[in-house]
Amino acid sequence: MTRDADDFVIRTRGLSKAYPGGVAALSGLDLEVRRNSIFGFLGPNGAGKTTTIKLLLGLARPTAGSATLFGLDAERETLDVRRRIGYLAQDPRYYDYMTARQTLRFTARFFFAAGDALERHVGETLELVGLADKADRPIKGFSGGERQRLGLAQAQISKPDLLILDEPAASLDPMGRRDVLEVMAKLRSHTTIFYSTHILEDVQRISDTVAILNGGRLIAQAPIGELLAGTGHTTYVVDLANPSESARRRVAGLPWVHSLEETGVNGATQWHVAVSDDEAADATLLRTILADDSIRVRQFGRRRYQLEDVFVNLIEGGTK
Repeated sequence: MTRDADDFVIRTRGLSKAYPGGVAALSGLDLEVRRNSIFGFLGPNGAGKTTTIKLLLGLARPTAGSATLFGLDAERETLDVRRRIGYLAQDPRYYDYMTARQTLRFTARFFFAAGDALERHVGETLELVGLADKADRPIKGFSGGERQRLGLAQAQISKPDLLILDEPAASLDPMGRRDVLEVMAKLRSHTTIFYSTHILEDVQRISDTVAILNGGRLIAQAPIGELLAGTGHTTYVVDLANPSESARRRVAGLPWVHSLEETGVNGATQWHVAVSDDEAADATLLRTILADDSIRVRQFGRRRYQLEDVFVNLIEGGTK
């Protein structure tokens, strides 16, 4: 059964889960995950990420709200939903005496008839995750990153329409994380990826859209570019020499300038100018600064936040 309604693979509306004793693990979650995107589901430990994954997979029942995947209800049509999903747990387990090829062949036989076509598919999948040269070695000797890449291959072997990954790089060293992220980026052209994580650097590197969860509640959901542009007013960063008080007052007095903060950086002066009108600022802010002939502007541009800045601000703001 298929009932793909639109470009969104996952939609949740008011999705909630409470446990006996009134413990709310998830409250009123509204998510939208676009087809062939990489969606980072971010939050501190205990935020509700694993609960959300269980609800999407039909492994738990919501106390309120709904979740649909491919237009199918995650609770009432869970078998139809699961046929189209590949899942990777945070700590995948294997029969260590088997090889990577044997493992994928074993999994693939649940979905495809044995034969040359299956063997080709297993080989192509091993190539996709960068394990072709280790395909016939026992898994026992695999590194943590290689085991995770094998897990991605195993989740992908059925050619699912959606991959759900639970902390896919949480326990890996930097090289292992890099390799896993590269495989995830390759898989974007084959499927949609929804993955939970608490590693901010990874989210910023490969995600198209990010949702931030805290205390079971959604506190932000946006394309990664919008989040990294900052929250609230757009801020321009200006590195300059010989700033005058008159120039500072002139800029601060512009009707669309919300605030101007001045700091010293490595012996130079830096202005952080928050504005309420991006178009006006793009057109006239630099020109207004340079109206004073004595000023030398070394650098000018919009501030681009790191995801850690945004994350901490949102989490702290939501807990006050």
